[in-house]
Amino acid sequence: MNLKNKKVLITGSTGGIGNSLVEKFYNYESNIAVTGTNETKLANLKKKFPKVNVEKFNLEQHDKISEFVEKIESKLGGIDILINNAGITLDNLSIRLTEENWKKVLDINLTSTFLMCKFAIKKMLKRKSGKIINITSIVGHTGNLGQANYSASKAGIVAFSKSLAIEYARKNININCVSPGFIKTEMTEKINEEFKNNLINKIPSGNLGTGEDVSNCVAFLASDMANYINGETIHVNGGMYMA
Repeated sequence: MNLKNKKVLITGSTGGIGNSLVEKFYNYESNIAVTGTNETKLANLKKKFPKVNVEKFNLEQHDKISEFVEKIESKLGGIDILINNAGITLDNLSIRLTEENWKKVLDINLTSTFLMCKFAIKKMLKRKSGKIINITSIVGHTGNLGQANYSASKAGIVAFSKSLAIEYARKNININCVSPGFIKTEMTEKINEEFKNNLINKIPSGNLGTGEDVSNCVAFLASDMANYINGETIHVNGGMYMA
């Protein structure tokens, strides 16, 4: 699986899955640009992976996404692979969920991902090739208590990714999704043991996934080995949800 010197842009790079994605493509000797909003975590990422191009950028700034993609394109000398991993949660039961928090989650998780795809595709069309992998979630397929906004945003990513895949397949641009289940991260480590054990009991494999489980799948979809896979969602969830 040859990803050496491929020009890769990864959003949401500072979380558990994001770190694993950066490490995976770094080990494959890709030319990587990463973005996030936490300066301390971005600095730590730069220390760990010195050759990575680090850019602080807030994806809520929709009117600046085109300019941001242009900047990364210039720095890397192109964008071969876009990985949209950025996302937030603002959980609450639907009757208590404010319209502001509904919009904020959809703005960052869904609209920003669409705009990143849109402007990256414009660049990819000129080179007549490209790979986009959008990170969605198991709850975009199953729903989840207190996550109406997050579930809607992740389901929306799957739907628009299929549409984009149809539109640009003949241009040699592949758009796919990876849908993680419950992955071992700093966030899941804070869950109380009783809840975590109940969760694990629902997973046929009997364990939480790792960031590497997700990044392995993403790297495959980004490679030439996946050239005939388009508009698909690959589930990485230990069998918890089977489409």
